[in-house]
Amino acid sequence: MKLKPLGDNIVVKASGKEDVTKSGIILPETVDKEKPEQGEVMAVGAGKVLENGSRAAMEIKVGDKIIFKKYSPDEFKIDGQEVLVLSASDVIAILE
Repeated sequence: MKLKPLGDNIVVKASGKEDVTKSGIILPETVDKEKPEQGEVMAVGAGKVLENGSRAAMEIKVGDKIIFKKYSPDEFKIDGQEVLVLSASDVIAILE
């Protein structure tokens, strides 16, 4: 898959999580209906265009693990893979 987001948009692959019950049963991520809040950056745009015509530099780069606002991303399925697209302003932090 080759995507090039525009402006300050970011394409993210959501991080899957498995929960284990007290009795040891593994619950796959499909059981949990909550929207993801973490992911790995797959592609970034060139940056937001400022009023003076220049572009703001993107702080986020491909490969970064990020935390973002729960209900901000748009969900898409491209080439059979689910991806999230969100604005750089919806990113809360980069995990190090």
